Amino acid sequence: MERRTIGAAALEVNAVGLGCMPMSWAYTASQQDGESSLRTVRAALDRGPVLLDTADMYGPFTNELLVGRALRERRADAFISTKCGLLVGDQHIVANGRPGYVKRACDASLRRLGTGTIDLYQLHRADPEVPIEETWGAMAELVAAGKVRALGLCAVGARAQFRTGKGPGRVGAGAGRAGARMHDNTLRQLERVQQVFPVSSVQAELSVWSTDALGALLPWCEARGIGFLAAMPLGNGFLTGTLKPGQGFEPEDVRARHPRFTAEMMAANQPIVAGLRRIAERRSVTTAQVALAWVLAQGRHVVPVPGAKKERWVRENTDAARLVLSAGELSEIAALPHAVGSWD
Repeated sequence: MERRTIGAAALEVNAVGLGCMPMSWAYTASQQDGESSLRTVRAALDRGPVLLDTADMYGPFTNELLVGRALRERRADAFISTKCGLLVGDQHIVANGRPGYVKRACDASLRRLGTGTIDLYQLHRADPEVPIEETWGAMAELVAAGKVRALGLCAVGARAQFRTGKGPGRVGAGAGRAGARMHDNTLRQLERVQQVFPVSSVQAELSVWSTDALGALLPWCEARGIGFLAAMPLGNGFLTGTLKPGQGFEPEDVRARHPRFTAEMMAANQPIVAGLRRIAERRSVTTAQVALAWVLAQGRHVVPVPGAKKERWVRENTDAARLVLSAGELSEIAALPHAVGSWD
């Protein structure tokens, strides 16, 4: 398995990580299976030093507990990436970057994960009520205390308050003008926190149908050797080619409120999947593997973290690191239509 280096802390991890969020939160509740998820995490650990991406808000809290269970007697095989800075309420998710809260959140994550050290601790969102330098300074103190090895930022340029998946509304930040604004905000915040303590990683959405990060954010990271954790590299499952227009999603599933997952938009974006599928058929691989190979080709410090709930998906995703797309294939993907439907 190819390995990639993340940031000043020189964390060396498998080229493809594992996003643990779908095992506990934001996707189809009826398909969540604790034992199956444990087997999935352990299957990833069997393939080398995998980066496991979780957060205290996923569940909330249950995802970290699940990862902690999976890591019993396997801690040395994993790089734990977790996040702080978001509080989940009944209707909204809000940011909290107060230094005291950040330190308490870290201690709570350590207990749930059953470890003495978090390899990568990420700020999930910037709190508009707290200067980001103060939040980052508190996180740097956690490194000095030996509780954390490295620090990262996760989509901190996105809005700090948004609706939960329990009712109508929008979750997260998407492509288009909103995505460009988010990355501009993130770059400004990165410049500020770099003056306090080195940034080892940035996590933001990057996939064939979400390419805003290629404009300025990813080049900024690559120029500084900062790891880029590509969130949603399979487009919330759309780029696997297994989702059909009009299939519908359960109310708890974030895609039920995502503009790109209406029947109309899924149909309109099918040419993107068709283009990936043509390459996959020529190379005797899956459409998902082509999508992940494209993400890996975007930079030497890029680590996609696709979510997976089943062992076979872990195997499929990690095997994508062996697929090297040709210049012609990359040009073929670049010529595909831009995705329609966004948060704008």
